[in-house]
This record gives sequence, C-alpha cells and structure tokens, in this order.
Amino acid sequence: MSGTQHRAAIRWLGNQVYGYQRLTWRWERLMGVRRTPTEGRVLTEMSIPDVRSAVALWRRRAAVAHRKAVRPPHLAAWLCIHRLEGGWSSNTGNGYYGGLQMNLGFQRTYAPWLVQRKGTADRWTPLEQIWTAEKAARSRGFYPWPNTARYCGLI
Repeated sequence: MSGTQHRAAIRWLGNQVYGYQRLTWRWERLMGVRRTPTEGRVLTEMSIPDVRSAVALWRRRAAVAHRKAVRPPHLAAWLCIHRLEGGWSSNTGNGYYGGLQMNLGFQRTYAPWLVQRKGTADRWTPLEQIWTAEKAARSRGFYPWPNTARYCGLI
C-alpha cells in the first residue's frame, strides 16, 4: 500500500472513529453521565489494524450508550406523570412546557444545552424530556411534580 493509500485509509477509518465518539458522547451528555475519555493516541500515528480496532471499540461504546439512553431508570414513572401532565409537544401558555410540564428555570438548570440548542421542552424529543427529569430526580426526587407523582405512587 502506498503512502497516499495508507493516509486515505487512516482518514476514512478515523472519520468512523470520530463519528462513533460523537454518538457516544451525545448519548452520555443526554444521560448526564461523564464523557468516555479517548485513549490519547493519535490516529495518524497508528497502524491500520489498530485504527480498525479503535473503530470497533467506539462502535461498541456507542451501542452501549444508546442501549442505556433508551432505557431511563424511571421510565414507567415518567410515563405515568406524562399521562397526567400534557402532550410531549405541548405549550399551554402557562409557563410549563412539554410532556412533563417543566418551567423554563427547571429546563435551564437541568438541560441548558438543550434550551440553547432547541428552545423550550415542547421542542425536545420525549427522551430528552425524560432524561432532563431524571437528572432532576437524582437530587430532588419526584417532588417537582407533587400532585401527579403522588397520584402515580411515587411520593
């Protein structure tokens, strides 16, 4: 393999590594967990088999992060609260947004990057809304939803 072909192969494989890294970090950010660090190696200084191994490693990491992200720990509780609160894309004009009726201060506290990127919770996916609520529940429990959480048997 010529030097040009080798560089092209490394570049192509490197793009796959970076893609899986971004995907992994996106899921981790959504869940509010620490970002998986890189190994600190420079892809252009690695052999092609080593870069292929890095692609496989990050593909597995992205798959694991995705599996965890789509199964929030209290999913049934959030779905119960949602049934009593509002539609996922609801903006009733009362200062509360989304399927879990989060006010803007709550959103800015637990998901500032989502507020900046997408606006209020009525523009977020249900999974983004649920993980934002999960982050709050880690420190506050279900008390931000006192009536519906009580009705759902959570407090």
